[in-house]
Order: sequence, then structure tokens, then C-alpha cells
Amino acid sequence: MSWFKNIFKKEEKETLDKGLEKSNQGFFEKMTKAVVGKSKVDDEVLDNLEEILIASDVGASTTIKIIERIEERVARDKYVGVNELDQILRDEISGLLLENPHSGSGNIDTSKKPYVIMVVGVNGVGKTTTIGKLAHQFKSEGKKVVLGAADTFRAAAVDQLVIWSERVGVPIVKQEMGSDPASVAFDTVQSAVAQDADVVIIDTAGRLHNKINLMNELSKIKRVMQKVIPDAPHEILLVLDGSTGQNAFEQAKQFTAATEVNALAVTKLDGTAKGGVVIGISDQFQIPVKYIGVGEKMQDLQLFNGTEFVDSFFKKR
Repeated sequence: MSWFKNIFKKEEKETLDKGLEKSNQGFFEKMTKAVVGKSKVDDEVLDNLEEILIASDVGASTTIKIIERIEERVARDKYVGVNELDQILRDEISGLLLENPHSGSGNIDTSKKPYVIMVVGVNGVGKTTTIGKLAHQFKSEGKKVVLGAADTFRAAAVDQLVIWSERVGVPIVKQEMGSDPASVAFDTVQSAVAQDADVVIIDTAGRLHNKINLMNELSKIKRVMQKVIPDAPHEILLVLDGSTGQNAFEQAKQFTAATEVNALAVTKLDGTAKGGVVIGISDQFQIPVKYIGVGEKMQDLQLFNGTEFVDSFFKKR
């Protein structure tokens, strides 16, 4: 059994390495230029490093924290060679991620049955795909899953979720286009209870045109679900598109203001050099980054592990 686990872990790590390849390459190309002709970490190297971290979408506030930590190390150790900078960066960023204590922690609380996940996020971030991949993972673990298509304002969203439900082989609850999303959510949790399901995943509309409307709609969905399951939803998962960099920060601000987000999924990290956004979002919002998307395949939605993420981000290739 452990042999299979090790093989699976190795494959996961290789997928993570590959998924962060562009972020890694972009970072190291800039780093090499920043330290050329230098033997020790000085003010100029730190200024250059600050620019590189901001350009990697780590975000200004988090970048300042990282630079300050490195400055403390340099002051304490008196002399820090540029060849030590990689390791110091890894240490400080890993430390920063570990300060968000719940990131990458276990999957779901099995004492809650059914465990209700409400998924939020703007259109186009990979919300429906994330739901499909999560349903696949839970089903692979032997859990009974029910999906709810509460994004009733876009026919494409419902159709896409139906395709995923068929592909994964899990039931879906849906209504006519334009139906009340809260009504769909109510039917979904009621159906899940009747079927003795383990997990319920509910899609919601991804509109940010008016924060008050969004807040009211999400609050109503929660209230209606609580008529069936008093403490639902157990998880409000915000899906963010990592390839949009700073725009993902803005979306996180909007949604965390509109509802009580308690988990994050950062998607589309493969094919972008903006992987640093995960570091900034984890630090700035102090909401657990639970999943990261590093590829197209079903298994390429991974539970986030800060140490492994930093290892892949700074891996010398």
C-alpha cells in the first residue's frame, strides 16, 4: 500500500513541478540577472529582488514582508552570499505560508454528513471544472457526491455542470433557467440527505456587477440550505484564476467582503508565470489555500502544500 502511495506522491510532485515550470523559469531568469557580478546580498540585490517578487505577482505587501525578513537575516549574519539567497528565500516564504496554519490541511470534515461545499467565483476562473474535478476526487475516495447547479443565470454553466456530472458519474440537481438559485440549493441538500450522500457541491452565479446583490443572493442560498442542514454550508470555496495575477487579488477582496469565504482554490497555474500569486493571496487574506490547479487532467487539482509549492517554485532545473 505504501509503495502505491509513494508512486502517487511522486507523480503528484512531478505534476506540480511541471505546472509551475513557467513561474519557475521566469523567476530564475530574473534572479540570475539581479545577482550577476555580485558576491553578497546588498541593498541593490534586495531592491532587484523586490522588483522580481512584485513582477511574479507575489503582491507589494507580501513582498515587503519577505524583503524585511531577508534584511533581518543579512543584518544578523553580517555576510550573506548571493549563492545562499535561494535557500533563504525558500525558508522565508515557507515560513510565511506556514503562518496561514490551515492551508493544505485535510480534505473534508467527515463528521459533517453531508458535507456541504458552496463554490463561488467569477465566470471564467475554472469554477465548474474545479467542481467536476473535486467530485471525481471525492468519488474516487468512495464518497457519495451530489452536485447542485445553482448558477441558473447562464445556460452554459448548467450544461457544463451536467456534462461533468455525467463524466464523473454523480447525480446533479437542476431547475429551469432563471430559477431562484436558493431553490436549487434547497432541492440539492434535500436530495443529498435523502440519498445519504457524503458531499454536496453547489455551483453559484459568478457575477460581481453589484456587491450588494451578490451578498444578498449568497446569504439567501445559505439561509435556505440551513432549513435542511442547520450548519450548512460547511465550506465556502472561492475559485480564483491564478493566471490573472493581481486581478485574482481584487476578486478575493470582493468575494471575501460579500460572504464568509473559508477556503480557496487557485486554478490555471500551469501555463502562466504568475504562480507567485498563491504566496501573496495566502499571506494577505489568511484564508486557507486548499487546492491548486496545475493541469488539465482530473488529478491535476491538488491539495495545496506550502512547503512542496515553494520547493517546486524555486527548483533548479
